[in-house]
Amino acid sequence: MENEALHTAFWDAFKRVGEAKQAFPPDVLLRFYALYKQATQENSFSYQKGEHELVSAFKMNALLQVKGLTSDEAKEAYIEEANKYIK
Repeated sequence: MENEALHTAFWDAFKRVGEAKQAFPPDVLLRFYALYKQATQENSFSYQKGEHELVSAFKMNALLQVKGLTSDEAKEAYIEEANKYIK
């Protein structure tokens, strides 16, 4: 997919996920989180003050699973996940 078309499709998928009325399972939400972070801030992890350590651990694990992806690969994977879960 061409870079501009990929960028547009990614933000469309991001919007669809954000506006979805359905409840996603926690593992799916973590996958969306990790792919979004990798797509927009490659290899970035931030700790939020007051965040429970267990939540941070799950986020870190999700990020480690996608750390080898480039920004474009993460965008493509995010689009695929959005298409898979949002009909």
